[in-house]
Amino acid sequence: MSPLIWSLLITGLSTGTIITMSSYHWLLAWLGLELNTLSILPIISKSHHPRATEAATKYFLIQAMAAALIMSASTLNAWQTGHWSITNTTNTATTTMITLALLFKLGAAPMYAWYPEILQGSTLMTAMILTTWQKLAPMTLLYMISPHLPQHLILVTGLLSALAGGWSGLNQTQTRKIMAFSSIAHMGWLIIALHLSPALTTTTLLIYIIMTLTMFLAFNTMTIKTLTDMGLAWSQSPSLMTMIMISIMSLGGLPPLTGFMPKWLILNDLCQKNLIPLSVLLAMASLPSLFFYTRMAYFTVLTIPPNTTNTHFKWRFKPKSTHGLTITVTTTLMLLTLTPLMITM
Repeated sequence: MSPLIWSLLITGLSTGTIITMSSYHWLLAWLGLELNTLSILPIISKSHHPRATEAATKYFLIQAMAAALIMSASTLNAWQTGHWSITNTTNTATTTMITLALLFKLGAAPMYAWYPEILQGSTLMTAMILTTWQKLAPMTLLYMISPHLPQHLILVTGLLSALAGGWSGLNQTQTRKIMAFSSIAHMGWLIIALHLSPALTTTTLLIYIIMTLTMFLAFNTMTIKTLTDMGLAWSQSPSLMTMIMISIMSLGGLPPLTGFMPKWLILNDLCQKNLIPLSVLLAMASLPSLFFYTRMAYFTVLTIPPNTTNTHFKWRFKPKSTHGLTITVTTTLMLLTLTPLMITM
């Protein structure tokens, strides 16, 4: 792909998200979502592999269906209320339709089956964009209509996402699918945080993006696509593989790492609002996710000694240097002590 076309697609991708995030009119928000979708499709299919073409087609159909549902619901809201403002979407049926469409775009349960297949058909860097940047526009719209969201639907969907992401990722061997189910589980925590506090939702989303960026940048640096590749990468860079192992533990939410912060705060707020059964179920739903994170960490540094001989000549190839990996790894591991500052800010 030529640099001109590449820069045009990245500009369209960022512009579509920014238009959606800065708009107060449903028509402009829909326009930004469509521009974002049309910009990401060539990026997904640029490898010219049949699996990538299939992933781009699936992504187009899913996003077009969700955008059409948003447009029809916003038109119904304008017909009933006489205005197109996003913040004044008060009709229950309209709000429920828009919420389901946005959850469909986010890949939350029970509409999540498309998400792992599309990530598996994409490259690692494209999958990184799909799991980070593509979450911003739908989450912004959920933010703006959060006072009118159906609360029971939000809580049930969040719990189902945490359960589905944990249980479905147990038998996976592809790192992109594991990260997809990890994203689904984190979307569950994020949706429940949306019910509790906007500041807590912002903190949770920021930490999720940082941790996901760290994992995909590290996987791309070491060319890790399966758990077998992860077990054979120690001889390339022992220090980076050690950092990957600790980052995986942070992604699982183990203290004293950064990933523990949002889970701790969300469970604390749920208990303060007397939602004890939901907090217990949510904590139990994180255990399957923690199991496959632990399995990934086991494959990372605990299966082979440093002087292994079965690395299939991977030691001949030096890992590609990735700018920004040091910053993301540091923030993935060491932000827990800044919890009071991040919440009060």
